Amino acid sequence: MTSDNNNKIDNFLSVMIVNGAFSSIGNLRFRLEQIFKNIDFKEKSVLEIGGGYGMFGFYAAINGAKNVVNLEPEGDGSTSGVIGKFKTLKDTLCINNIELIASTFQNYNPLNKKFDIIILYDSVNHLNENACIDLLKTPDSWIIYKNIFEKIGSLSNTNAKIIICDCSNKNFFPLLGLKNPFDRGIEWHKHQSPDVWSELMEESGFCNPAISWTTFNRFRKLGSFLLDNKYISYFLTSHFCLKMDKK
Repeated sequence: MTSDNNNKIDNFLSVMIVNGAFSSIGNLRFRLEQIFKNIDFKEKSVLEIGGGYGMFGFYAAINGAKNVVNLEPEGDGSTSGVIGKFKTLKDTLCINNIELIASTFQNYNPLNKKFDIIILYDSVNHLNENACIDLLKTPDSWIIYKNIFEKIGSLSNTNAKIIICDCSNKNFFPLLGLKNPFDRGIEWHKHQSPDVWSELMEESGFCNPAISWTTFNRFRKLGSFLLDNKYISYFLTSHFCLKMDKK
């Protein structure tokens, strides 16, 4: 990595902290490196689905992505003001190879465009929340998500990498009817486990599932070494990162 690129990344991290994305540069750097471990953005086309104001998309662009598309349906229940914030960050970071499209994934139909890396960070359950809740209860819900993943596959180049990060619905605290002390706002019934998502994706043309578990940023590498485990995460936030390849 060149010193110029290091400077761009340092500037990006500083801008994200100023904009309240994370508590510290070190924590954000660790989280990004954890999520995108072994991911090479150089000369890749990247699609981020439900990307908000585009933090991960900007990170991809700074790390050499050829072009980045961030889908964020601001008018369809997303956080107010994300489009304005995206434009401000784009100007501040002087990045031209990224665009935000205010559309749902279902309504997004690019012509003759495919992607090498597709990111869904805390957004997979929002693609169809009701179907996600009933995913294992009704065949129709399974089919809805199978169609969604098949569309993702149709937009993916061969060997494209799909990255899904979200909370599993399997957690110790809601099992006891308690709020999770590490994240009291999670609506556990609106999520599914990474095993369920990987099974569905395998039916939809993806392979090679690899699952890691999000650890506390402040513990950095030691925390990753000790806590990156589904059994330990069951007593924490059950937040995972699933990576799969397009066949």
